[in-house]
Amino acid sequence: MPSNTRPLLTYAILVIIVMVGIGILLAQLTRGYFINIFEERVEVESQYFITYLEKFTEESEVDKEELYSFSKQLNTGMVFISDSGEVILDTVEAIPLINNEEKKIILSRVTENRAEISEGKLIDDIFYYPATIQVDDIEGTLILLSPVDSLSNVTKNIWLLISFTLLLGLLVIFVIGFNVFSKYIRPIRAASNVATELAKGNYKARTYEGHFGEAGQLSHSINILARNLQDMTSTKGMQENQLEAVINNMGNGLALIDEKGYILLLNRAFLETFEGEQKDYIGYLYHDAIPYPSIHEAVRKVYMFEETVSETFVLPFHIDRKHLEVTGAPIFSEEGKWKGVVLVFHDISELKQLEQTRKDFVANVSHELKTPITSIRGFSETLLDGAMKDEKMLDQFLQIILKESGRLQSLIKDLLELSKLEREDFLLNVEQIDIQSLLRDLLPIVKQHADHKNVDLYMDIEGSTVIQGDSSRLKQVFMNLLANAINYTSDHGEVSLTFEESENHIMVSITDNGVGIPEEEISRIFERFYRVDKARSRNSGGTGLGLAIVKHIVEAHQGTIHVESVLERGTTFHIEIPKKFTES
Repeated sequence: MPSNTRPLLTYAILVIIVMVGIGILLAQLTRGYFINIFEERVEVESQYFITYLEKFTEESEVDKEELYSFSKQLNTGMVFISDSGEVILDTVEAIPLINNEEKKIILSRVTENRAEISEGKLIDDIFYYPATIQVDDIEGTLILLSPVDSLSNVTKNIWLLISFTLLLGLLVIFVIGFNVFSKYIRPIRAASNVATELAKGNYKARTYEGHFGEAGQLSHSINILARNLQDMTSTKGMQENQLEAVINNMGNGLALIDEKGYILLLNRAFLETFEGEQKDYIGYLYHDAIPYPSIHEAVRKVYMFEETVSETFVLPFHIDRKHLEVTGAPIFSEEGKWKGVVLVFHDISELKQLEQTRKDFVANVSHELKTPITSIRGFSETLLDGAMKDEKMLDQFLQIILKESGRLQSLIKDLLELSKLEREDFLLNVEQIDIQSLLRDLLPIVKQHADHKNVDLYMDIEGSTVIQGDSSRLKQVFMNLLANAINYTSDHGEVSLTFEESENHIMVSITDNGVGIPEEEISRIFERFYRVDKARSRNSGGTGLGLAIVKHIVEAHQGTIHVESVLERGTTFHIEIPKKFTES
């Protein structure tokens, strides 16, 4: 049932109940009133009937027909029953409204309860009045029966009047109720529905404001409240989205801990650093969810001293390690109440790596420069001390000095080359290159070196592909990789160069079956001066900077280089370069 009709239905039911109650009350009052009147009338009439009955029994003045006529005139039947049960006189037949069945029911009730019945009763539409009399020594009961159909008519009229009044009242109630409902209840209910929607968080809900009086004012106020809440929610949502975007896109991990030590907030960087999901941390105590003593110590110090604290620690990450710096700061409310701790995690792995690279670079440069300079100085001093007079020794020492000075020159040249490649203003001389032709031009240069070491050289570079790049720099890359492959391949080994082409890239692979590289060393071979086999690398004449230069040139062409190697079985370098060079 629609809630809109409930008030009107309630009022209608209430009116119906009242009107039915009034009808029943009026019917009962009317019934009682008529019974009293009938009883008084019949009681008076009984005296006339007794007089006529006495005359009838004396057989002088009244005959039976006269009694029938008298009953018909008064519309009252008369039955005289002696105490022995004999019916002495019965004029009920003169009253057509009383049938035999009704008469039998009344007579049986009177004869059965003669001692108890002493006043008139109404059965259906017949009123009977018993009276005990004695006529000519005959004692008996005189029963007067009178139809009261007028009582039924009056009752019907009463109910018709009540029904008409009820219908008229309901009509008035519905008209007035609908008017009241439209002007007062409906706007209040609409305002209530909007308030319910606002409580649920639907701040777009509005109510109709075309009402007057307090209801119109209420609707207007509800709409103003809804608009204000929508504006506040929109502003708050934007601020939350902005704050969430800032927090989640921070490069540093962030964790918010409340005053009891429970984790309230984490950002994406934190989850990427420590792995896991929000549900693994949110709502847990920090020392249970984050199992790192350095973090526990930082939080403990913040709680103790209520000041910013920094700690560094190493985080194992798969096969690698991350160096992190955690900064903890206390959080206070505007009233100065303690609210918790905010932790910010800085990944300083690159700084540590750069610092270590700088240290290694300084140490390696010092060592690489020290060796040839010491050799040159030592042999020069020996010659100056008199060894130059020995022509054989002089020639040997000068050859060593020449070799060491050449090595020193190569080292300085590679350092200058690497420094040039790392400069921000470094530019490639980009041109159209037939890459297969460029690779074929390298064959005579490296063939002599391969033959000298008895290494078989194979090249699969059929076809002609044009790419954009710096030909001299690319020659430097492939020459360096081919020279390394030959140097680290034993006699009678094999070195191969293959070429593959895709829609947008070309790939050159250089493979050898030489000594190979240990798996744990592969990630470091492009570092400056890094040598897998220190002694062998230095004896091969390398400076330790070749692969670093190769990597910089390939990346300058927006390409990639990666290595596959198995110890004692060989190594493959894959160089992938885009066909079209785009300025970055």
